[in-house]
Amino acid sequence: MSEKDRFDGNAVELTESKWKERLSEEQYSILRKGGTEPPFQNAYFDLKDEGRYLCAGCALPLFSSKHKYDSGSGWPSFYAPIFDENVKTEDHTNFSIFGREVFCSSCNGHLGHVFEDGPQPTNLRYCINSAALKFDKT
Repeated sequence: MSEKDRFDGNAVELTESKWKERLSEEQYSILRKGGTEPPFQNAYFDLKDEGRYLCAGCALPLFSSKHKYDSGSGWPSFYAPIFDENVKTEDHTNFSIFGREVFCSSCNGHLGHVFEDGPQPTNLRYCINSAALKFDKT
């Protein structure tokens, strides 16, 4: 991970019609509308290849395979982002989920949730939708 992977403060802003052109229907539902894909039925929950996970909306590097672990949740899980400033969190409005929502800092795409039940050294579990990510194999 290099400094060029760090969010530089330049946000990606597109109209909803441009987002619909850029993203698949599933990606749009998750990234722009806050949807969730089914557990265990997504592209990256059990991927073990080395590489980086980029935002599917804007290609900002978000997570590294070095921080990925099997949480048993059925979604890709990470204990830390590549750089803290590459993701942002907000309190969740759905009280049936006790985590915080996670968003891409660049395009404000909804990625998933973060919970405080992860492994050391952070005790965090970033539970992320595969459709919100693109894998960049290294």
